[in-house]
Amino acid sequence: MGSSIAAAHLRHAVPVVVYDLDPQVLDSAVQRIAEQIAAYVPQPSPLPEGWQSQLTISDNLQAAAACDLVIECILESFPAKSALLVQLESLLGQQAVLVSNTSTIPIGRLGAALTRPERFCGFHFCHPVPQRPLVEIVRGPKTSAHTIARLLAHARRIGRIAIVVQDGPGFVVNRLLFPLASEALDLLLEGASIEAIEQATAEFGWAKGPLRLLDEIGLDIVLQGGVVLSESFPERIAASPLLVAMVKQGLLGRKSGAGFFVYSSPKQPASADALRQPNPAAQAIIDRVASQWARPAEKHTPQTILMRLLLPMVLEASRIIEENKVQDPRDIDLAAIFGLGFPELQGGLLWWADTFGPTRLLNMLRSLEHLGARAQPTPLLREMARRDVRFYQLTGGAMPRGRRQDSADDCSGSL
Repeated sequence: MGSSIAAAHLRHAVPVVVYDLDPQVLDSAVQRIAEQIAAYVPQPSPLPEGWQSQLTISDNLQAAAACDLVIECILESFPAKSALLVQLESLLGQQAVLVSNTSTIPIGRLGAALTRPERFCGFHFCHPVPQRPLVEIVRGPKTSAHTIARLLAHARRIGRIAIVVQDGPGFVVNRLLFPLASEALDLLLEGASIEAIEQATAEFGWAKGPLRLLDEIGLDIVLQGGVVLSESFPERIAASPLLVAMVKQGLLGRKSGAGFFVYSSPKQPASADALRQPNPAAQAIIDRVASQWARPAEKHTPQTILMRLLLPMVLEASRIIEENKVQDPRDIDLAAIFGLGFPELQGGLLWWADTFGPTRLLNMLRSLEHLGARAQPTPLLREMARRDVRFYQLTGGAMPRGRRQDSADDCSGSL
């Protein structure tokens, strides 16, 4: 992610300092950043002239001291992130903004030890960065409106679509991702094939189905994020035995050369994914885990697969709205389309849900009652059905609208 985020800035002529402790990472940083710049679509993407002159590579954290925006993007570990953020803050100027690219850890928790939490928030890029233009700006409990405004302006400068979300585990994108991932993994254990799951989502318009998406992110990263979210939502998210088994076998996805699919090279363009064949080693693990966990086989059609994947996502979106984590239902659809690759032609997750209406959605959810809490209709959805109100009609008491902050005062110096 560090290379991807650096590339996203260098494409727009923002000077960048890259810091890492690992000499091997630093030695390959220029090459990896160049590959990330070239990965932007449409292909081929020419490298901006003179971009290397805007890049500084350093193993000394002091090199970041002059930056007016610092993005932390190390491993998804609270102790590691918290310690680095405290160290960074002590080096930065009073006006500098410090942000974390965490995908799941609450910003309030990460910022608790900082002396200037009003200048700290989440700034979460979605993987893969060249193909996912969304960035989540996560407002912590003490983040100032001025900080949010600066980051909105900065996101525009680097060509990003930004949504402002309230703090909480997983924010929006990953709270939508994990129902999708969890149900896809469970479907495999119930006998649905890798091809069937990917084909059902492809017919719906998804360029990259849930299993290819997990391969792209990295199964180890997904597992780490799942552990964090399961602490907050234990009734809905549990560690998948299949995911654990895949990670233990080193099948991490594209970066390891194999996950649910086999990759000849992690550098091969994502456009080649549709031609890939499922990984026989992954299927062997699926069969073994299904046998060990005594999962009964189920008969699935493309339609039952699709509903199994999408309806839990709609429920999670309704919980996000209930908790006032977003300003508008459209923010959820922006997150789904530009953060997870949800088909644009479907209008977005909630736009798609609105084509059925709340009463029909409740009827459709009855087929998933055996899944327990994660498929239980939310109070909001039940109230919407009672009032015959759809997601895009929610206003006022159903979901108070906030006023977006904006400013021309951006983090325009260096990164």
